Amino acid sequence: MKHVGILGGTFDPPHIGHLIIAEEVRNAMSLDEIWFMPSHEPPHKQNAVADASDRAEMTERAIAGNPYFSVQTIEVNRLGKSYTFDTMKLLKEEHPDTNFYFIIGADMVEYLPHWKHVDELMDMLTFVGVKRGGYALESEYPVTEVDVPLIEISSTEIKKRLTQNKSIKYMVLETVETYLKEKHLYEGR
Repeated sequence: MKHVGILGGTFDPPHIGHLIIAEEVRNAMSLDEIWFMPSHEPPHKQNAVADASDRAEMTERAIAGNPYFSVQTIEVNRLGKSYTFDTMKLLKEEHPDTNFYFIIGADMVEYLPHWKHVDELMDMLTFVGVKRGGYALESEYPVTEVDVPLIEISSTEIKKRLTQNKSIKYMVLETVETYLKEKHLYEGR
């Protein structure tokens, strides 16, 4: 049986906080792999600023060099709103010999009662919750807690800094920063 962690998100853009969370959960849970899964259109957030292909490419660049990380584009390819239930149903059919661990921040732990078919999801996977500033890791649903360093970096803050022509050095990997500059992403937003 294979054990795979899934870190879903908009990755608009992916930053070092995402990478630290993935690596910490992989080690703490002894997972075989972590799949980064960019959404096409998240159901709980505003639409992403960068298009899905740019976000998938930035995520590929961010994870390059870690043999345990890969990008899963199932939600990007499906288009429309990305519901975890629909995605996991497909992934379980494609990978019947895999146990999935869905990594979520404390903000999403609090939001679990509002997830589509959350009770059925509980039978498909294990939720793994990580700390996020301003949120408690509390839920009526079973969530395995993994202690990770609290890194207060957000994609929103990175976009804001870029529009203000401020440095994002060390917040994102150099390969991601280069891509952002080449594509002029988030400039003038």
